[in-house]
Parts: sequence; C-alpha cells; structure tokens
Amino acid sequence: MVTRTRIVAIVCLALGLSATSAWADFKMDRKLTLEPGGSFVLESDIGEVTLTGASASGARVVVTSDEDLDRYFDFTFDEAARTVTVRIKRRGTMRRLFGNWFDNDRTRITIEVPTRTDVRVSTSGGSIRASRVDGLVGVHTSGGSLDLDAIEGNVDGTTSGGSIRMRDVRGDVRASTSGGSINISGVRGSLRANTSGGGINIDEVSGDLRASTSGGSVDVRGAGGRVDASSSGGGVTVRFAPGNSSGGVVSSSGGSVRTEIDPAARVSIDASASGGSVSSDVPVTIQGKIESHSLRGEMNGGGPLLRLRSSGGGVRIAGISRSASR
Repeated sequence: MVTRTRIVAIVCLALGLSATSAWADFKMDRKLTLEPGGSFVLESDIGEVTLTGASASGARVVVTSDEDLDRYFDFTFDEAARTVTVRIKRRGTMRRLFGNWFDNDRTRITIEVPTRTDVRVSTSGGSIRASRVDGLVGVHTSGGSLDLDAIEGNVDGTTSGGSIRMRDVRGDVRASTSGGSINISGVRGSLRANTSGGGINIDEVSGDLRASTSGGSVDVRGAGGRVDASSSGGGVTVRFAPGNSSGGVVSSSGGSVRTEIDPAARVSIDASASGGSVSSDVPVTIQGKIESHSLRGEMNGGGPLLRLRSSGGGVRIAGISRSASR
C-alpha cells in the first residue's frame, strides 16, 4: 500500500520536474559521418522531427528543447559503415513514473542528411516532416502528423493519431492513419491510402491506387491506373486520367458515387445503387434490362471491369475530355 509520505514525495518530484522545465534550455548539435547513398535512422521517445536532404556528405542532428532532456533521456549516436543511427530514449525511471509526460511540441529535432540517403524515422508522439530526399523513406509517429515533399523513392508513412500530407513523390507510396485526413498529390507510382477517421483527397497518381476511409469522403483526381476506392462514411468521387481504361471498384456505404471517365475508354461497366438511381453521361452499350437503380454494359466494346456500388446514394458516370486538365 502506498503511504501518504510516498505520495507526497512523488507529487513533489513531479512539481520539481515541472519547475525545472520552465527554465531549462537544452541544445545538442552533433555532426556525423555519412556518405551519399547511405542510411539514416532515428528512434526517438520525444519530439517533432524535421529532416531535409541538404548536404553533399555528412549528417547533422540538432536537438532543442525547453525541457531539461539531458537529465531524463539517453542519447546514443552510432556511426557504422554507410549507416548512422540516432536514439533518444527515456531512462527507465522516467518511463515507469511519467510515460509521455514531456510535451513533444516543446522538443524539436532537426536533421540534415545527404540528398541521396535512405531514411527511417520514428517518434513516439510528435509530427514528422521530410523533404528533398532521394531514397527510401519510412516515417512513423504514434501521435502526430506526417508532411513529406519532394521524395525520389518509395515512401511508407504511418501515424496513429494525425493527418498525412504528401506532395511530389517519385515512387510507390503507402500512407496510413488511425485518426486524421489524407492529402496526397503528384505521385509517380502506385498509392495505398487508408484512414479510420477522416477524408481522403488525392490528385495525380500515375499508377494503381487503393484508398479507403471509415469516417469521411474520398476524392480522387487524375487517376492513371486501376482504382479501388471506398468509404463507409461519405461519398466517393473518382476522376480517371484521359486514356485510362484500367477499371477498378468504387463504392460507398455512406454516400453517393461519381466517376468521370474518358468517353474513348474501353471498359465494362457494372453499376448499382440501393439508395438512389444510376445515370450515365457517356455512351454505354446496355446488357440485360434497363433499370433505374442498375446499369450493366460496355464502353467502346468493353475491357477491364469498372464496378460501381452505392448503398447510401446514387451512382453517376460522367465523361471527361482527353485533353482535360485538373
């Protein structure tokens, strides 16, 4: 049983730590050996992270905080052949007593690496920003947002509690969040995007695309490959790029479905709506009966299947010009 004296001691320790953080001014600046084409790894229990590909060679890590990090965290810097690993870990006592007591937005980790570097960054609760990297990029946070820009390589980004924003990625992308929106544009590769708690907006993806949300709408523009898009809590709109005949599955159980497709595309259509009607502005050779809530047929002789489903609204198929711009 915890005595009253021990409880008072713990409370006093917490108050002492709070008072310390009010005047603490922590800064650590380390330069590390890293040649272009190598790998950089950060594993941190605290902090917002900003990483930039900005140097010809060598890595620089700057940690600033108004918390007295040196008293409560261990810092390790490992320089191996072609790999730099940085770890910032709470000491055992701090982890047991206070868990995530420190505020992540009061600690910032700024990193510069050679532009041509593979990157893996994880933090327990802050946001992550990365830009101008030519290599594989893996980023994970347990409680913040992700913001990536100008990446020349495949990207794997996950967060347990924030939004995701990515722009200008030349590679395949995986983006997943349990509690925020997803906004992605300019992907030259395939894309998989999933959120349990927000909307999805996607603009210009050259490869195949999969997007799903349990709590918002899905809006896709400039889809260059096959599209699988679904929502349990809102409408779904997919605009295929001119010339795209790849088909896919577009569905919503919480709203309407709308697709825009090149009238010259060669696809087979299977559309139905249990909560509204089905309409098409493009010529479709009908197969079977003509019904207001379903449509089955072929565009320009048929091709890959485009399946459209809505149980919360109607389905509409519209045409776009081959020269249309977004």
